[in-house]
Amino acid sequence: MSDTGARTARPRVLSGVQPTGALHLGNWLGAIRNWVALQDSHETFFCVVDLHAITVPHDPKRLAEDTLTTAALYLACGIDPQRSTVFVQSHVSQHSELCWLLNCVTPLNWLERMIQFKEKALKQGDNVSAGLLDYPVLMAADILLYDADRVPVGEDQKQHLELARDIAQQRINARYAPDPEHPVLKVPEPLILKEGARVMSLTDGSSKMSKSDPNEGSRITLLDPPELITRKIKRAKTDPVMGLEFGNPERPEADNLLSLYALLSGVGRERAAADCAAMGWGAFKPLLADAAVEALRPLQQRYTELRSDPGHLESVLRDGRERASGVAAATLQRVRSALGFLAQD
Repeated sequence: MSDTGARTARPRVLSGVQPTGALHLGNWLGAIRNWVALQDSHETFFCVVDLHAITVPHDPKRLAEDTLTTAALYLACGIDPQRSTVFVQSHVSQHSELCWLLNCVTPLNWLERMIQFKEKALKQGDNVSAGLLDYPVLMAADILLYDADRVPVGEDQKQHLELARDIAQQRINARYAPDPEHPVLKVPEPLILKEGARVMSLTDGSSKMSKSDPNEGSRITLLDPPELITRKIKRAKTDPVMGLEFGNPERPEADNLLSLYALLSGVGRERAAADCAAMGWGAFKPLLADAAVEALRPLQQRYTELRSDPGHLESVLRDGRERASGVAAATLQRVRSALGFLAQD
C-alpha cells in the first residue's frame, strides 16, 4: 500500500525548521549542514514548518517574512532545489488533515508524557495551547506523509520520532492494515547525526544554543554581521583556566567554543585541540571570531542574492509544493481508505 515500489533506490529523508526566530549556528552546524551532505545519498524533503510555529504565541506580521527568510537560508546553506524538495508546510494541506486523523487514534496520555510539552507548558502556564500538546502528532504527520525512511533528529527530538513510529505501527498499521506485508504507513528510523549535533549557548556551555533564549548574546545567527559576531564571541562565557580542551565536564564552555572552532575553521578536532592546548582566551577568541565570520561570509552573500530575486525563491517553493503535494496526497488517500472514509469522485 505504500509508494516504495515507484520510488528511487535511495532512502528518503524529511526534516524541517520552524521560521520563528533567526536561524543560528546550532541550526546550521547541527542540522542544515548535514542535510546538504544527505542530498548526495538520499531522496531529500526539507520544509519550513510554519504550522509548528503557531503552537506558541507568535507575531502574525512576521510569520510570512520569517518563512521566506528561512527558505532562503536553506538554499544559501547549500540545499539544492534540483536535488531536494523544498517547501512550506502550510502550503501542503495534507499535513493538517493527516494530523487530525492521527489525533483520533493517538491516546491522550501519550502526549501528556512528552518531555518538551511538560517543559514548555510549565513556562507558559495558563496560556498553553492545545496545539502545543498536539505538536508531536503534527510532527508525526509531517514525517509519515512522505514515507520517510530516515529522519535526522537530535537527542532532544528522539521522543517525538518514537511517538511517530508508535502511531504508525501500533495505532494505524496494527489496526487498519489487513496484510502486515502491506502497511498503511512506513515506520521511519532515526538518523542521529553526531558531529556538531549539539552546539551550546555562548553564555552557558551546559545549555543548548536556542532561538528562544531571551539573551541574544547566547547565539550567533546566520545573518549576524561580522562586528556583531566578534562582539558576541568576545563576551562569551569562559573560565579562568589557561588552554582549551575537549571533554572536561568541569569546563563546558571550553569544550563548546573549541568544538565551534574545529567545525567553523575546518581544521577538525585533533588539530584544534593541539593548536589551542596552551592558548589563552585572549588569543583564542579572535581566532574563533575570524573563523565564524569567514565560514558565514559565502552563506550571507548567497542569501542576499536570493532575497534580491523574490521570483526565484517563489518558484522554488511553488515547485516544491507541487512535488510534496503529490507524495502527500497518495499517503493521505491510503490512510483515508484504511479508516473507511467514503471515496471522493
